[in-house]
Amino acid sequence: MPGPNYPDGYADERGARVRWMGLLLAGVLLAGCSSSVEDRPAQLPPPAKPAVAPAVTRPPAGRVVQVGAAPEGVVADGVTNLVAVGVRKPNALALVDTATGRVVRRVPLPGWLRHLQLAAPGGPVLVPDETSNSLLTIALPGGEVTSTVLTGIVPHDAARAANGSIFVANELGRSVVVVRDGRVVHTFPDVTQPAGLAAVQNLVGLVDVRQNDLTVYDAATLRQTGRVPAGAGPTHVLADKRGHLAVADTRGDAILLYRLSPRLEQIGRLPLPGTPYGIAYDPVRDRMWITLPARNEVVGIDLSAGAPREIARLPAVRQPIPSASTRTPEDCSSPGPPTATSS
Repeated sequence: MPGPNYPDGYADERGARVRWMGLLLAGVLLAGCSSSVEDRPAQLPPPAKPAVAPAVTRPPAGRVVQVGAAPEGVVADGVTNLVAVGVRKPNALALVDTATGRVVRRVPLPGWLRHLQLAAPGGPVLVPDETSNSLLTIALPGGEVTSTVLTGIVPHDAARAANGSIFVANELGRSVVVVRDGRVVHTFPDVTQPAGLAAVQNLVGLVDVRQNDLTVYDAATLRQTGRVPAGAGPTHVLADKRGHLAVADTRGDAILLYRLSPRLEQIGRLPLPGTPYGIAYDPVRDRMWITLPARNEVVGIDLSAGAPREIARLPAVRQPIPSASTRTPEDCSSPGPPTATSS
């Protein structure tokens, strides 16, 4: 079982530092992260990775708190006002109060994780545990483990469709599985190294970090509905309130925008030098937040006017990677979502 893939010189022994600046960035690492490619994976390029960040030259924006060692994977819930962060040594899910920055609970895990998502506002948290090859669901705010399902080799990300189906990307198992009622009901073997997932109603988008493409599946029919190129080296994907998908093309230094209807197609490209990696969405203000590890920055992009427009660029601690937004329609008091990063 492969371990975490930190950039050279970046030790997982360092204490995690969490930054609150209106968005939540977890400073941790690793990307996941048609025609059949099963007979030619060795010919494909390696997965894109975030740049090894330079030394910090500006004070990071926001407030720093300790959450634990080697944080990786983060999701924020605006209903319970909790942020869930995966930490290691020991492996656990740290639940952090967004108002105080205090860790209010640590949920022991069988292994490590790299991605987190919510099944719905208020929870539970979907935890793809890479060491145990399992998907765990963890309730909020109490932290109870409500289910454990074996899914495949190294589950990397998980997303819930509107009909309740949970899609899990088995990064080293070369498969995407569908979980319903606590069991795997379908397997898609049409991938090489599946990574990030995002759902728009019953359509679920998947980034493959070896094939460098975006595939969409229908959770109702359990069929693939489309596949298109996704830049030079995509790593993460999110959905906005229009039903569009945004992909971080980490190797290509850009954000790519896609619509799903009437067919899957790319509709925009926003150049963003700095190896864009972690991405999150604030549906209240219609803003996307993106981490730039090569520059130790997080960038805010406004989507409300149609064409994406940069509206904020904030300094972060060294190696900012994943991100998550706590915004709900009722949560409009501060200028942006909370952020977590480590160095």
